[in-house]
Amino acid sequence: MRYIVGFCIVIVMGVVHAESPVVFPDDLPRDHRLDDLRTLNGFFPFQPVSNLKQWKQRQSDIKRRILVSQGLWPLPTKTPLNAVIHSRVDRDDYVVDRVFFESIPGNYVTGSLYRPKGKTGPFPVVLSPHGHWKEGRFYDAGEETVSKQIKAGAEQFTQGGRFPLQARAVQLARMGCMVFHYDMTGYADAVQIGHRPDKWKHLDGAENWGFMSVQADLRLQNMMGLQTWNSIRAVDFVSELENVDRSRIGVTGASGGGTQSMILGAIDERIAASMPCVMVSTAMQGGCTCENAPLLRIGQGNIDIAAATAPRPLGLTAADDWTIELETKGYPDLVRVYELMGVPERITAVFHTQFRHNYNQVNRAAMYAFFNQYFGLGFASIAEQDFQPLSQSESTVWNSEYPKPSGDQLGDLHEIRLLAIAARDSDRHMSRLVPDSSDALNAYRDVVGGAWETMLGRRADQVGQVVYKETSLTEMAGVAIHAGSLRNVDNEEEFPILQLDPADKAVDRGTVIWVTDDGKSTIFDQGKIRQDIVTLVKAGYRVVVPDLFGQGELAAAANPEQAQRMWFQQSGDKGWHQFSGYTFGFNHCLFAQRTHDLMSVVAYASQLGEVCMIGAGKTAGPLVAAACSQSSQQIERCIVDFGGFRFAELNRHDDPMFVPGAVKYFGVDGLVSLAAPASMVVFGGDCPVAKRVYRASGVADRLQVSDLKPSSKNRVDLLRSHD
Repeated sequence: MRYIVGFCIVIVMGVVHAESPVVFPDDLPRDHRLDDLRTLNGFFPFQPVSNLKQWKQRQSDIKRRILVSQGLWPLPTKTPLNAVIHSRVDRDDYVVDRVFFESIPGNYVTGSLYRPKGKTGPFPVVLSPHGHWKEGRFYDAGEETVSKQIKAGAEQFTQGGRFPLQARAVQLARMGCMVFHYDMTGYADAVQIGHRPDKWKHLDGAENWGFMSVQADLRLQNMMGLQTWNSIRAVDFVSELENVDRSRIGVTGASGGGTQSMILGAIDERIAASMPCVMVSTAMQGGCTCENAPLLRIGQGNIDIAAATAPRPLGLTAADDWTIELETKGYPDLVRVYELMGVPERITAVFHTQFRHNYNQVNRAAMYAFFNQYFGLGFASIAEQDFQPLSQSESTVWNSEYPKPSGDQLGDLHEIRLLAIAARDSDRHMSRLVPDSSDALNAYRDVVGGAWETMLGRRADQVGQVVYKETSLTEMAGVAIHAGSLRNVDNEEEFPILQLDPADKAVDRGTVIWVTDDGKSTIFDQGKIRQDIVTLVKAGYRVVVPDLFGQGELAAAANPEQAQRMWFQQSGDKGWHQFSGYTFGFNHCLFAQRTHDLMSVVAYASQLGEVCMIGAGKTAGPLVAAACSQSSQQIERCIVDFGGFRFAELNRHDDPMFVPGAVKYFGVDGLVSLAAPASMVVFGGDCPVAKRVYRASGVADRLQVSDLKPSSKNRVDLLRSHD
């Protein structure tokens, strides 16, 4: 076998249309990306693992994806809580205090703090997020509903059935736990921002943006992230209370409160036991903006997220809803994870699927037993008792002494201010990460590299098997033109490529992969091969030109409107229905899909020798930088021209270049920085971060940044001079 030694270069260029061999004249390629978009109503089986080492890596990936998706990678600055506890309500064997604190300066988390009465501590604490019951913490099911539930065996007592959210807090307090029952944004006393906005387009601008805007998504700012941050700060709050056992902090909630419990249990090691109810399943994943975020459920679902709690105790319940099949779909996978970790006794579930979606007395009884066991409360048996519920006037944290937020503390002004605070804080954290020495490199690569790995969704070792299939061969001007397809077997992706090599001699200088803004047709000019490509081929290179997903032959099927496909919740007529997280929380963005194709090309070409990449254009340059950032060990050199492209200038969620999180993690500058130690030549964009990273890596000479506008000849000359 003869080995070809040289360079494999991905070149992305041009916007000239002419004749090009067609690889798929009649049928579309076998590519799962042409199927319908994945949505929250799909099927989300657990991604299996075969051993403990594999699971620990996957667990780490799950946690990172959760944190990245919600703008919490790295965690924001924890500012003073400035907690206020006031106006105690005294009951027979427990007391309830009213609480508010600042999770972010000026943003209040509100709730009720239940404490045991007549018992000595230190006490365990259970966080109790409420979910999407009307009025949340103030919820009253009404007499008619509770009468039906008592008759059906779902409830025992009138008050417990009417006020089931209070019931669990009261019983846990009677058992010797503190309970913090806190509000979701837009519920009960959390009045500063609405939970599901009917309108948000007026906050979708380059400045003064709101949660569902393009600018917010480019920084991974979303309502779910705010809610998760509020929960993290709630753990901070209870941890600071006197007479608290910080080794016994738990969380439980149902429905949307189950989502919060599941997420918090996965990411916060201070949670010693978690019981998310009627939420964890392989079916519907959560329908609210507070349960969805871009990137969150790509390659994972709620079963995977719940599994990340292991080896800490995990309890689940199911009902006649999307969790109805949990016992056979999902729960056995969770049991296997706990068995892998050597603690199978720490997972439990009850499957009372005769009841509709709930956190009723039957499921509350399972929860009491769960915390009794894992918090060592010492009860041989537990029987829930009726109680005197708090009235709304006894529950609300706002009164004449502590008035409800008003003015610019509410609505659009408050939302804009919150996101501005978050953006400034994130920028400070990120700027401090940029390394000036080798000692700081690992932290930078962990955070920025880890984020881009999550956002792009594929490492070089995850590319899998790539197979080339030729469909035609023609010759023009001494150049052999091979048309065919590359199929990524493991990831079920397929796309057309052209291979051009000398017709009269062997390739002896390597392979050039030339990818364009618009696909392989742009390498032809008035029916002839572009002269710069002919020059490369005549010099002994092989040139490979792909149609990336949504380009060229694939444009009509995958990208007919030069826009990303979007999926809207329900009818799509309300503002919150159009949240981008319903699309990008379950599907890779087009930029990531095209990066995957480039990585497949690199994997294929690297079998022939060393690899370099060149990309010129506002689409192509960033894509090549992205592929190089994930495949740098296979690449010797990249030459990129960004044409002045900046992610921050995007103004549409469906823009083909839209990438959630791109601005937060330094945009194209961040991508170039992650290519180190590969040799890079950059035109059309300053790269101050990349310069510092290359310098800290000890390879400053491998990065050249120029403000000049290069010609095709310049790029070819740069390549040939590198030989």
